[in-house]
Amino acid sequence: MYDVALLIERQLNDLDADQIIALHEGLDDTVRYHLLLPVENDAAVLASSMGALGGQVVPYTEPDAIDAVEKQIVRAGQDELDASAALLVERGQQVTATLTEDDPVDALLELVKQTGSSEAIILTEPHVVKEFLHIDWTSRAQRKLDVPSVRLLEHVPFDAQR
Repeated sequence: MYDVALLIERQLNDLDADQIIALHEGLDDTVRYHLLLPVENDAAVLASSMGALGGQVVPYTEPDAIDAVEKQIVRAGQDELDASAALLVERGQQVTATLTEDDPVDALLELVKQTGSSEAIILTEPHVVKEFLHIDWTSRAQRKLDVPSVRLLEHVPFDAQR
């Protein structure tokens, strides 16, 4: 079995799934993908986001509202993760899927360790400033990972990623 940890920033599309699988064509081993999707579900972040509307600070008085938003975020994340896993399964791949509220890079490191993954793929949209400063997920992960890793751009064909 060849295990691959796959950190995604948002739901995969058909192109993403096809390109991920293409990276492992010709391997003699069966490939198993371990999807990881982070959700930002921090009550403090939610409260500050909900409290600032159009430059005005709105007093936050409903504790149940944050709980409802947190549940909605987790539900939406789980839906994206399930749809992403389904794309790979439809293509005959073995898949596990995990939603995390932890730091994405820390969660990836733990996933690689737990699954014994031979490589990691980090699939994100471009983050030019973070990449320039080397604080993006890929840069942070590559400093800590003991396995090969690659970064792919979401929803972008291989030819356009050069």
